Amino acid sequence: MLPQRFLPTSTDLRRIRPVIMLLLAMQAVVYAEEPKPGSWTYAPELLRPFWQGDRVEGESVLFIKDPQTGGAKASLLFPVTKVVSVQNSAGDMTYEEGRDYTWKPGSREIVLPAGSRIASRTPQDLRRPTGSQRFRLTHRDGNGEIFFGAVLEYADMQTCITYEHAADQWKSPLPKFDAQALPRTVGKLTNKQPLSIVLIGDSISAGANSSALGKAPPFQPAYPELLQIHLESRFGAPVELTNLAVGGTTTTWGLTQIDKVIESKPDLVILAFGMNDSSGRSAQEYQANTQKMIDLIREQLPETEFILVASMLGNRDWTALKQELFPAYRDALAQLCKPGIALADVTSIWTEILNRKQDWDQTGNGVNHPNDFGHRIYTQTIATLLEPDSKQKPKTP
Repeated sequence: MLPQRFLPTSTDLRRIRPVIMLLLAMQAVVYAEEPKPGSWTYAPELLRPFWQGDRVEGESVLFIKDPQTGGAKASLLFPVTKVVSVQNSAGDMTYEEGRDYTWKPGSREIVLPAGSRIASRTPQDLRRPTGSQRFRLTHRDGNGEIFFGAVLEYADMQTCITYEHAADQWKSPLPKFDAQALPRTVGKLTNKQPLSIVLIGDSISAGANSSALGKAPPFQPAYPELLQIHLESRFGAPVELTNLAVGGTTTTWGLTQIDKVIESKPDLVILAFGMNDSSGRSAQEYQANTQKMIDLIREQLPETEFILVASMLGNRDWTALKQELFPAYRDALAQLCKPGIALADVTSIWTEILNRKQDWDQTGNGVNHPNDFGHRIYTQTIATLLEPDSKQKPKTP
């Protein structure tokens, strides 16, 4: 059991209570029933990092309509050289070039002509009057609230585009494989030995707003299960995943779960907090809590390795989050990294995405969860740390 000083204090709870209560309630909506098995099929290309090569698979966008002209458009991450396919998020409707969309080579914009069957919305469609929703999601400009999607409301408005582009277009920081970072974990994978992973985190890691949890096509699992499936397929090694993530939680709560983590005797622990901490917890306290989780686990399991996940960014227009904390948390996690501890920097990737696109293009609920495309980005980021390239050979454990 943990000493009393590592349990949440009344000050902790008062400071983050509004966001925790919101996210716990949101989680209750999503978890009303256990998801039924879907028909999602693993395809390696879906989990190839979107920043590699010259093709992006199923990038999500939300077409925004100009209320004056009626025209609608959306932007992609890269200038397009060829559109391969345009589908709805469910994947059961394929749209036609010319009839449903147009594009120009070298542009990132996709445009919807009059009569397009592709969903589009006005900016006002993504707002709600103050006090009209179950949760208060005040917009930073004071003009009402951000529209909240409990399950797949945003996915239903979004469109998925597969396209080709010139290679080497991504310039911001990216994860890289380092043979010295997680040698025991990578050694087990490459030698096809059983690998045990325990993940502990918040509602993002619990799978909120994935289509599998929403029990609707394409039934894609959330990023932890995607990672398990991908690693087993990539290496042919059995991977056991224990996902202890719970919606509405923070690093302080994580400190109370150490006994559960240790029960599974994991080779690798993934710590994925930050979204709820960002309602006000300092980077110093966030770092201290993370370091204490590592220390407490290693007291019992000294060979355990760790991946520290720097979170996606929440909607910058939501007043409940302190946006400046996300990069501060990332930097705090980076300071903890050394052999046996690696950083999965989703924060930097998400920051660059928001430099090129809008939050509504890849949000799952409008405020603080990823959609299916976003869950794949999480998996791609983490998997990159575990997949050796031809120049760096892992050590045998």
